[in-house]
Amino acid sequence: MTTAVETPATFEDRVAATDWAAVKQETDAHGCAPTGPLLTPDECREITAMYEDDQRFRATVDMARHRFGSGEYRYFRYPFPEPLQWLREALYPRLLPIARDWAARLTRPAPWPDTLAEWLDQCHEAGQTRPTGILLRYREDDWNALHRDLYGDLVFPLQVVIGLDVPGADYEGGEFLLVEQRPRAQSRGTSRTLRQGHGLVFTTRDRPVRSARGWSAAPVRHGVSAVRSGLRHTLGLVFHDAA
Repeated sequence: MTTAVETPATFEDRVAATDWAAVKQETDAHGCAPTGPLLTPDECREITAMYEDDQRFRATVDMARHRFGSGEYRYFRYPFPEPLQWLREALYPRLLPIARDWAARLTRPAPWPDTLAEWLDQCHEAGQTRPTGILLRYREDDWNALHRDLYGDLVFPLQVVIGLDVPGADYEGGEFLLVEQRPRAQSRGTSRTLRQGHGLVFTTRDRPVRSARGWSAAPVRHGVSAVRSGLRHTLGLVFHDAA
């Protein structure tokens, strides 16, 4: 039986097993990149089942009501369930070099310290105290409008979404969408199908792209295409808290 001490190391090992050099290369080129498996099928089902437990969440958002699309999502409250907390802590230092490299290319400040705990302390000191872990649920014909998850002045430039259901079996459609507004050019779209238990790293706000004058920031928004049938759940890991 796995002990409480060994379990976090298991999540760290899963995160470490991803080819992070390849993630950096693909994120640099396209604004998003898949990871290896981060959750087992059983863990995916356990997290999905949390959706009905009101005590775990601080807020529920009806997307149609706010004209965000159609569907529903819920923000976890602190403390997070252990898999979410461990994954965020293990993913943050892997994403940090990409974040700092992008900031250097765009000649922006890079305020992110070496650990997630230190970064969240900075968020809280700035008044961003509300947790931003998200569990999303889409039924048939639901979709998510293109948007960016900023929440305040302090922003970590990358986030991760994890598929919790099996595409093609539990649901059809519902592709993850990324649309990039390129400098003095037409927008470019990317779509991804989320494998169960696998993550997708993607840019929160913008990313550096080469231009005639060096590097420019290309604004990026993300969303979800319409679910044609079935039920689709995803877990969103954002690395800054909300004001």
